[in-house]
This record gives sequence, structure tokens and C-alpha cells, in this order.
Amino acid sequence: MGYPRRLLNEDEDVVFDLHPHWKALVVPSLLAPVVVFAATFGAGKVPKGSAQGKLRLAIALLAVVAFGWFVVRPYVVWFTTHFVVTTRRVLMREGLIARKGRDIPIFRINDVTFSHTVVERLFGAGTLVVESAGERGQVTLHDIPHVEDVQREIYTLMDADDARRRGGPAPDPEG
Repeated sequence: MGYPRRLLNEDEDVVFDLHPHWKALVVPSLLAPVVVFAATFGAGKVPKGSAQGKLRLAIALLAVVAFGWFVVRPYVVWFTTHFVVTTRRVLMREGLIARKGRDIPIFRINDVTFSHTVVERLFGAGTLVVESAGERGQVTLHDIPHVEDVQREIYTLMDADDARRRGGPAPDPEG
């Protein structure tokens, strides 16, 4: 599901609509069977007796809470976090019920830098820092897929927006 067109301005098109990199879901995916195994193993080790049912219920409730917090929550966070680059703005949106967002107009961006560790390079992700001329300064975005491509495209959009504002032709991205 892409970024809703109704939230864009008339002359605005989506260039990138990204979620955090899928590597953010590796640990929760690996924890799912661990939580299930630990709960079933723990319930199986409960000694026979009068409190057996209550103890197994407590283990099940603990497992449900752990599964929700360590497995389901990261998936919800991933799914409800968007990093969108349009022809006019860079947008960040996150949250399911309580939402948080930030928009940076392309013409206000001063600098875009990226970094990635060795592991992030292997996965094709990284951290993007967008510095703007506004009051809030810069925003750091972690786990951005294809971070170098995103950085390059933002610079291309900055050049095109600058040319549009000056009334000249857009620069040729091929040089």
C-alpha cells in the first residue's frame, strides 16, 4: 500500500515510499519461535498439583505479553513507519493510533548525508541525516533501504526545485 495520494499537493509526485529496511524484522522473527518454545517448555515443566492450572495460565499470559511486545509490536512499528520523498517534500510518518510526522520542504534542505556500517552495507540499508534550514535543524532516519540512492535522488530533486524556482530548465541528471 503506497502513500495516500490525497495527502499530496496537486503538483507533487511520490519518488520514494519506504518503510524501514526489512532487517528491522529479523530479530522479532527469530524471537517468535523462541517465545513459543519457552512457553510450551515452561508449561510442560510445571509439576502436578493443585496450582498447576494457575501456573500454566500465568505462563501463557506471560508468553502472550512477551510475544506481543517482542514480536508483534516491531511489525506494527515497521508497518506504520513511512519515509516518503516527493518532488516537493521529504516526509516522515510513524505511529498507529498516536501519529507523529515531520515534513521538510525540498527547498529548505541544506545537506543530506548517509552512513552505514559493514552489516548495513551487506543488507543495503543505512542512516540518512537530512539537515534543513528550519528551526529543528536535522532529522536522523535509521534503517533506510537503498540509502545512497535516496540521498542522490534528494540532491537531484533539490537541483530541480532550485531550477523551477529560478524559472529555468531543470538540470539534466545525466550531466
